[in-house]
Amino acid sequence: MRSRARSSTLGHSAYDPFTLVTGVAAPLPIANVDTDQIVPGRFLKGTTRDGLGKVLLAPLRYDPDGREQQDFILNREPWRQAKILVTLDNFGCGSSREHAAWALADFGIRTVLAPSFADIFYNNAFKNGLLPAKLEAGAVERLLALAGNPATCLLKVDLEAGEVTAATGETFPFDVPAEKREALLSGLDEIGRSLKLEPAIAEFETRHLPGVPPIPNGKF
Repeated sequence: MRSRARSSTLGHSAYDPFTLVTGVAAPLPIANVDTDQIVPGRFLKGTTRDGLGKVLLAPLRYDPDGREQQDFILNREPWRQAKILVTLDNFGCGSSREHAAWALADFGIRTVLAPSFADIFYNNAFKNGLLPAKLEAGAVERLLALAGNPATCLLKVDLEAGEVTAATGETFPFDVPAEKREALLSGLDEIGRSLKLEPAIAEFETRHLPGVPPIPNGKF
């Protein structure tokens, strides 16, 4: 299993900064893929994120006996090595489980390209170092076709430029909110970004706390 984007630094979450990702794109031409398909509830008993990549999209990847479905895209080369997933509308709908983002990251996926995403999944993705990039429906259809061909499945996703470049030279723009874009570029979650402000926080506390009146008898 490939290494995850996540690492631990000073007790908070940090990720490999997302600037430019080039890799195999796997097509998943299914709309409304919900979080129970991304990582079924029966796999949520663990206390860590390790190993969730093995059960990513388990209902599609495996038969009822746990054997690989040979015709499913992630069970075939070169898509076993996918870093990019191309899919359809409303990806990540259903429950709010953050495990969906964890499973994608643990598998090695760094970005999901789709026309739209469920809101909670969209925000969870950014918190876990994943780029959920929204593209026009026509662009996604074209990328699905390119990703389905081993000769053209290599894509380049450039967050700074805000565009996807195909092996054919075609480019497809996408937009990301500025704050979320900067979070991915920095490789830090909210806690990590807050810790960068420690000097300013300490200065405020030094200046402000002496002026706070004490609580009488330690009671409210």
